[in-house]
Amino acid sequence: MSEETFDVVVAGGGPAGSTLASLVAMQGHRVLLLEKEVFPRYQIGESLLPSTVHGVCKMLGVTEELAAAKFPVKRGGTFRWGARPEPWTFSFAVSPRMTGPTSFAYQVERSRFDEILLNNAKRKGVTVREGCSVTEVVEEGERVTGLRYTDPEGVEHQVGARFVIDASGNKSRLHSSVGGTRDYSEFFRNLALFGYFENGKRLPEPYSGNILSVAFDSGWIWYIPLSDTLTSVGVVVRREMSEKIQGDREEAYKALIAECPLITEYLSDARRVTTGDYGELRVRKDYSYRQTAFWRPGMILVGDAACFVDPVFSSGVHLATYSALLAARSINSILAGDLDEDTALNEFEARYRREYGVFYEFLVAFYQMNQNEESYFWHAKQVTKNEHTEFESFVELVGGVSSGESALVASRIAEHSAEFAGAVDRMAAADDGDMVPLFKSQVVKQVMQEGGQVQMRAVLGEDAAPEEPVFPGGLVSSPDGMKWLPYRG
Repeated sequence: MSEETFDVVVAGGGPAGSTLASLVAMQGHRVLLLEKEVFPRYQIGESLLPSTVHGVCKMLGVTEELAAAKFPVKRGGTFRWGARPEPWTFSFAVSPRMTGPTSFAYQVERSRFDEILLNNAKRKGVTVREGCSVTEVVEEGERVTGLRYTDPEGVEHQVGARFVIDASGNKSRLHSSVGGTRDYSEFFRNLALFGYFENGKRLPEPYSGNILSVAFDSGWIWYIPLSDTLTSVGVVVRREMSEKIQGDREEAYKALIAECPLITEYLSDARRVTTGDYGELRVRKDYSYRQTAFWRPGMILVGDAACFVDPVFSSGVHLATYSALLAARSINSILAGDLDEDTALNEFEARYRREYGVFYEFLVAFYQMNQNEESYFWHAKQVTKNEHTEFESFVELVGGVSSGESALVASRIAEHSAEFAGAVDRMAAADDGDMVPLFKSQVVKQVMQEGGQVQMRAVLGEDAAPEEPVFPGGLVSSPDGMKWLPYRG
């Protein structure tokens, strides 16, 4: 079997894979990206955060192309969630890190968004081969040294590389090669049944492009405007309620939506799309998990191959592109001879675990604030009252607290949940657009912090304030955001 050689080979052409491949190729390294499908292709996960649009995508050089695509502008989020009967809205513009012209994101059709990123990778010098299925990793001793894959004609190939990147998503067949195990959260084990509608209603301006998330007795529903007429609508239920979506999916979908008056109203004049990529009613397991190891010598997991957290706060593409940025900095620093592999990749893993943990904590607080003791779904989400050992993973991820102190962590989350719920209540009750209480909430400040830092550095470059290390003795990013540097403070 003939073998080609590259500096980096990436399995998966979604946002994580194309982002990492581009950022490494932009430093002059030889990168091969293998994608099993041919783009454009359908993918779920349409709601973005500003840090992706104005941070990572600016570094990639695609912000103008995204603007030209005319994706719906998302200025924040609207929720029917918590104790208040009326929907409440938050705006990205309230955060001091996102004020001004970059205080928005997009709702995107992933087939178009992902193709923009993949085509950009080609322009940046990445060798992209679509229709190629990766079959296994190649190892020499303790190190991963390449991949084997099958091309569209069924011919097998082997490629050698200094680094192999698994960016092949939640269904990755490669992630186990990095070692460790994939640990699933007991708290976030949900099922989503979703489809698409034409001519659904929109929120009032200026928030017509917002995601609308609505809690109801059986779970919650997302309502995402993808164009002037197309809307993604997904119903999320707990796994123990899977009987609600078994059998006839059409009838189950209708019945669950009928349980939610607000979404029923928004769909009163709409019709479900029944043909093409958007015509299928799909079920997805929204099980949150994380791998116990994110890298080994020669191999790195990014995006959903490493971890996934409940999608209610639209964190999927953010975590994918953020992890790709972290890994690209590490690879660029190693290939340039600036840092050793352990130092650079330990920084990648520590930062990615921290960001995952911050979103995890935020989401637990978010679920916790929706008090409904009569509903099984919401009663099961009262995390401080159940007997699962959920916090064993969470503690490792977030706080540097040993697993034996889970009661302490539970107490902290309960406190944050109450603080967050109180902030929402004060904001909604004021009815004057003042969202300051929300952004003073500890979990909201944490979840916006790192994305805001990425966005600010991408916009300001060398004019940005000097960065502090995230961890004692840790690294900081270079002024252009492409490498790691020792902290000289």
